[in-house]
Amino acid sequence: MKSISIGTCIPGTAFEQWAPAFMDKGFERFSINFHMQFGGVDLEQLADKVHSLLDGREIHISSLGYYCNALLFDEHRQGLERCIDLAHRFGTNVVSTFAGCLTGQSVDASMPRFRDVFGELARRAEDRGVRIAIENCPMGGTWQHTTDNIGFNSKAWEMMFNEVPSTALGLEWEPAHQIHQIVDPIANLRKWVSRIVHVHGKDATVNLDILHEQGIHSVDDFVDSRFPGLGQTDWRQVFTILQKAGFDGTVSIEGYHDPLFTGEWEMTGQIHALNYLKWCRGGSFTANAWQA
Repeated sequence: MKSISIGTCIPGTAFEQWAPAFMDKGFERFSINFHMQFGGVDLEQLADKVHSLLDGREIHISSLGYYCNALLFDEHRQGLERCIDLAHRFGTNVVSTFAGCLTGQSVDASMPRFRDVFGELARRAEDRGVRIAIENCPMGGTWQHTTDNIGFNSKAWEMMFNEVPSTALGLEWEPAHQIHQIVDPIANLRKWVSRIVHVHGKDATVNLDILHEQGIHSVDDFVDSRFPGLGQTDWRQVFTILQKAGFDGTVSIEGYHDPLFTGEWEMTGQIHALNYLKWCRGGSFTANAWQA
């Protein structure tokens, strides 16, 4: 059985300020994330600072995330190219992102553009030993009216992988995004585990009263994002499926979404999720005394 690490997501624009607070809490990996822009951060300079901060510690970078719309904006595509080129400087071979879209158009309409853009990005990644992980977040869009990311469900993944048949292209999977779409995350994981490169540790809970009364387009949110251990996903099954498949990557806690463990309670939620996920994993490796 291969080892799965537990980490957390830290915004790239705040990494220097936030990372020290996470270093001695038991996190095994950090995922560095940017959303739509780099906020004036120079990636090469950040890579040097990351190495300096983590020097001598058993903490590594699990992924470099740039969540953008490379199908629509050339500067986003160029930013992804830069992340692919510099991933090794951060000590990772995973670049996480969105699949992009032609905003307001259907998934089908965006697919030819996806083939062109991500075909080139996948070839670039192959040349550099990098894997691109598409997060399964709908970004509030639908099949007919997309918003920033066409890579949110199984049908879209089938089309994406047919258009770009590269082993450098995979998924950054998160159960909360499946629950928000009323998809069974465990069945979904079993089907797609071989394409998963990186996992986001975020859970969700469906409010059935709101769903049954108002439906999926309700004025009130019928789903709450939660830290793992506070939502409805069976993370023991998640780890079992990943472990059986030989996954040796990272489950990276994505905080900053829980409606209760937020603000001054953020770190409390992070630590709860960390300890819970380690328990679901089976704890930490301990060698057999009789084989020492």
